[in-house]
Amino acid sequence: MVVINKATCVGCGKCAADCVAMNLSVKSGKAELTGECLQCGHCVAVCPANSVSIPEYDMGEVQDVGHNCGLTIDTLLQGIKARRSIRYYLTNKIERDKLENIIQAGRYTASGANRQACKFIVVQDQMERLKQFVWRGVEKAVANGLEDAGPLKRLVDLRNEKGIDYLFRNAPAILYIAAESIWDAGLAAQNIELALVAQGLGALYNGFLVRSTMFSEEAKALLQLDGKPLAVCMLLGYPDVEYARTAPRKKADVIWL
Repeated sequence: MVVINKATCVGCGKCAADCVAMNLSVKSGKAELTGECLQCGHCVAVCPANSVSIPEYDMGEVQDVGHNCGLTIDTLLQGIKARRSIRYYLTNKIERDKLENIIQAGRYTASGANRQACKFIVVQDQMERLKQFVWRGVEKAVANGLEDAGPLKRLVDLRNEKGIDYLFRNAPAILYIAAESIWDAGLAAQNIELALVAQGLGALYNGFLVRSTMFSEEAKALLQLDGKPLAVCMLLGYPDVEYARTAPRKKADVIWL
């Protein structure tokens, strides 16, 4: 719940004007909460006197950002243009601090009604166990002729006949995002991918692995989903390929009105 320090509040009304739920107002020269709070933090961010806090959150993480956060459009576009879907990885493990950075990128992503309901599951140390569980589940599904397992039979055949693992490739780590909203998960994944690129890492979105994981009760138990559906899966790692330039794209299909 939002707490306003009345001793330092200057009564400017900026928090009330920017309140998403219209539950802040200024009375007797001081801001006060008048309804149910979404805890979106807009009031914390907009207050010029630093008079607003949300005790349920870690207020020590709040940072002064100024007007543009230090991010330039050239830097942002360069990162977006330079990213590639990575299908070949070095065997290097990903450092814990870099993994924590991508989780920060995910958790700070906008979410519907400020639910912040994405669950992030990073698999690195338990990769071999996960692979065994998932492949066992997929092979069982294919053997039982499950309707939605048909497209995976080709992957099973490639693995068994040629030793080609098109589900996991050789990625040293995987990130799963579990969420009720595919939109929330997708937005978080996009920010996470940019955070990966900024650290010299790469990713591959893997829809087949989302579906394949759900065939395995052992895998779902390992991931501790707690009933949340898997929405996104990303293979992670240091790229074993170097791209010298950005790739071309079609002209934007845009209408200016």
